[in-house]
This record gives sequence, structure tokens and C-alpha cells, in this order.
Amino acid sequence: MQISVELALTPLQDDFEAPVKNFIKKLRTSGYTVMENPLSTQIYGDYDGIMKFLTEEVKEAFEAVDHIIVTIKIVKSNRSNYAADF
Repeated sequence: MQISVELALTPLQDDFEAPVKNFIKKLRTSGYTVMENPLSTQIYGDYDGIMKFLTEEVKEAFEAVDHIIVTIKIVKSNRSNYAADF
């Protein structure tokens, strides 16, 4: 099953850029389609693989930062090719 996942990592500390950049760099190495914008990062692909990958990477991000929030939205389907038609 294909999914689309939107992620927003929010470290609750003054030096928030390094943990966010590290998280995004890990997503880029996943082998899945990754798209970024100023507010969030999206990852697209197979449900089982992405969820396994994200479980490991979110845990690593939590272990690296004392106070952190990860917001996750999951859509059932790969929406990486979406283009507005209006």
C-alpha cells in the first residue's frame, strides 16, 4: 500500500536548526521520494517501509533532543505527483 506522509519536526530549544536539518538529511537518504517546503517535509512510498524507517528516525530525533514535537499526517495513496487543476 502506498502512502504520503507529512512531517514537521519542532525542537523546543533555541538551537532548533541543527536537529531539523539532521532529520531532513536522514529522510533524503531513505531512498523514498522526499519533498520539502518551508513548513514541512513529505515522504512518499510503501507503507511498511516508510513506517519502519520513520519509527527509527523519530526515535533517534527524540533521543538527540530533550524537548521535541513531531507532527505527522498520513494519507493512504502516493500523492507525490499531485498537481492542482484549478
